[in-house]
Amino acid sequence: MLRFFSGKNMTKLPSILWHKIPWNKFRSSFRGHGKALRVTALLLLLGLSAYIFYLDVTIRAAFEGRKFALPARVYGRALEVYPGLKLTPAQFAEELQALGFHQQPEPNEAATYKYTLNGIEFTTRDFVFWDGLQPAQRLRIEFADGRVTLLQQRGSTDIDLPILRTEPPLIGGIYPGHNEDRALLKLEQVPQPLIDALISIEDRKYYSHWGIDPRGIARALYKTLSGQRIEGGSTLTQQLIKNFFLTSERTLTRKATEVLMALLLELHYSKDEILETYLNEIFLGQDASRAIHGFGLASHFYFDRPLERLELHEIATLVGMVKGPGVYDPRNKPDNALKRRNIVLQEMVKLNAITQAQFVEARQKPLGVIHRPPAGTSPYPAFLQLVHRQLQRDYREEDLRSEGLRIFTTLDPRTQRHAEQALASRLLQIERARKIPANTLEGAVVISSTQHGEVQALVGGREARYAGFNRALDAQRQVGSLAKPIVFLTALENSSRYTLLTPLDDSPLVWRERGTADWKPQNYDHKFHGQVALYTALANSYNVSTARLGIDLGIDTILDKLPKYGIERRPPPFASSLLGAFELSPLEVTQLYQTFADGGFRTPLRAIREIVTAEGKPLQRYPLNVEPVAAAAPVYLLTAALQGVVREGTARALTNWLPAEVAAAGKTGTTDDLRDSWFAGYTGDHVAVVWVGRDDNKSSGLTGASGALTVWGEMMKNIQPEPLQPAVPEEIELVNIDPAGGLRYAEECKAGVVMPFVRGTAPTETAACPVALTDSNMADDKEIIKAEDKPGAQPGTQTGGEKKNWLQRLFN
Repeated sequence: MLRFFSGKNMTKLPSILWHKIPWNKFRSSFRGHGKALRVTALLLLLGLSAYIFYLDVTIRAAFEGRKFALPARVYGRALEVYPGLKLTPAQFAEELQALGFHQQPEPNEAATYKYTLNGIEFTTRDFVFWDGLQPAQRLRIEFADGRVTLLQQRGSTDIDLPILRTEPPLIGGIYPGHNEDRALLKLEQVPQPLIDALISIEDRKYYSHWGIDPRGIARALYKTLSGQRIEGGSTLTQQLIKNFFLTSERTLTRKATEVLMALLLELHYSKDEILETYLNEIFLGQDASRAIHGFGLASHFYFDRPLERLELHEIATLVGMVKGPGVYDPRNKPDNALKRRNIVLQEMVKLNAITQAQFVEARQKPLGVIHRPPAGTSPYPAFLQLVHRQLQRDYREEDLRSEGLRIFTTLDPRTQRHAEQALASRLLQIERARKIPANTLEGAVVISSTQHGEVQALVGGREARYAGFNRALDAQRQVGSLAKPIVFLTALENSSRYTLLTPLDDSPLVWRERGTADWKPQNYDHKFHGQVALYTALANSYNVSTARLGIDLGIDTILDKLPKYGIERRPPPFASSLLGAFELSPLEVTQLYQTFADGGFRTPLRAIREIVTAEGKPLQRYPLNVEPVAAAAPVYLLTAALQGVVREGTARALTNWLPAEVAAAGKTGTTDDLRDSWFAGYTGDHVAVVWVGRDDNKSSGLTGASGALTVWGEMMKNIQPEPLQPAVPEEIELVNIDPAGGLRYAEECKAGVVMPFVRGTAPTETAACPVALTDSNMADDKEIIKAEDKPGAQPGTQTGGEKKNWLQRLFN
């Protein structure tokens, strides 16, 4: 064998091998497999063609009109300003600042203002409301004694205005699946320096290539195949494809798809169309759960100004973030952002997009981004949940998340802020004063307008920015004594039997029902009070006399009324339900008390006013819907009694926060083992409900007066509500009464108190007017409030000033 491969035999090897190969068999085999190879190649070509056709259809479907998934924009209420409105310069400036207005020496530009001697001058922005465009205008507003005194449009001739509607604040959105947010721009709205900066740093050959850069692709392929990191080599067109259609995975297959789609995109659309889409699509940051897309929104997010008002160095900062918004975030990584910004400026100089002098000037400036804490999809997540649920009754979910609807809601940011602050601060104070572990207590607040049923504030927990469990909507808690007004209203509707003076039996009660244990209600003070006037039973929240009254009226009769007042779920038909042994959410309780506050008219609570399309076309209005469900006269009597609860009853500690002239009406609620603390009440312009308790349903150690009432008082003190002065119905007469004997006094007798009665139900027998009225004749019905439950008090002191008769204080 070795000799064969030696010497001259080696020269014959090729010939020997050639003749040894079975070429005939090879040729026949090739002919047999060639057909299969041709078929395979044809199938591969057809598959590739089909895939390219699929990509082409996908691209054209997405780019026809360049339709983005636009979130629904949600706005708060627009402040209506008019002479006489209770408003201070500081409060109005706060409203302007929340809208992004800036203070300037001369407010010539839109969204600017300045203080004047007696008020504020400011220039508004254009804004499209439900009823059309409200153009920008320069205005002056003046104040005196906490009210607006003058409203003028400035110009060559100043014009007095009867009313001004400010731009509503943007409070959030309902976003697509990945919470993408953007503000769409047309290419003509984009400053040329931004386009120059983008081309300089990202794709210098943008206007000359066909969507791909062959050298960049070759370089990226070489590094990938040689074991180095996978590299992009992407043009702006490829970047757009990746963001618009593909995932961020870095594989050769995805890169090949990206190249094909980029070529197809350039085939169908112009450079300007592609660039405009890119400017609106590119990801430029994260705001908690909200993704910031496009330069239009990024300009507001980082600099609080529209794109056309940015300076060169600010534009370069945004363009620098394209490479990596997380790495070059000017808030979190300012050093990286500054270096990247200056590189962008240097590249612009190289392409003669800016001069060397412009580069030097821009490089010396700070980043200048505004400080903005992350807000996510909304700083008011609990309220936004309510809006979303009400919208789902009328709109498909995909439309809410993609059609760019503009939703005008009822949220009052000032009222909301006071509600959030009061809940958080009071819970902290209660925990410290009672040595309760921190963050043990939770709470919820709902505030609506008295006459319109508009939800002005909604707080789902002490961490108001946390989009978690929404206690205002979803916490089902026993309501306790908050249910008692239904019993008393039912009685007062039967005016032939019941008035505010009707005596009720507050002696021991044993109630037997088949299938249940004997029910023996007890009063909170563990005492029985014999015969008590109806108003006294409600003011002091006596359980036994209330239960007897409800049983006498009929348990089903009372519970059947709840749907009329907006409570859809019927409580169990037990006597204990008369004392609130059933569960409602704070929102449902607000609906119930809304009916009392509105004089017996049921006004469904609403969070939405109007909806328009992305183009501003009116789509739907949510008008006021009012239905009378209770007669005006008995509701008036109930309100008078609930005012007595605040003046002299279980809620009298409220006078530590609100002056007597506010004359608020309300009711405390406390459940078994002190698990739930409630207060529901109303003033001349607000209905508000507060719940305080623990999520684990263990005892909070709080009554309605020592927990929820303190939050309610703190909140209303800052809101400064209007006094409650309900109109006197025609069926009501005011009669001078002897409070001790229940007889009528002559009108001139100053010893009596003026009480409301349905006409024909007041006492007819007259008593002689006493010579004098002494403190010994006054009702002494005070409760000692713990120092930690009210501000400025010492343990063991009485509240409410001197002892006075309940009725005298209420009706005189």
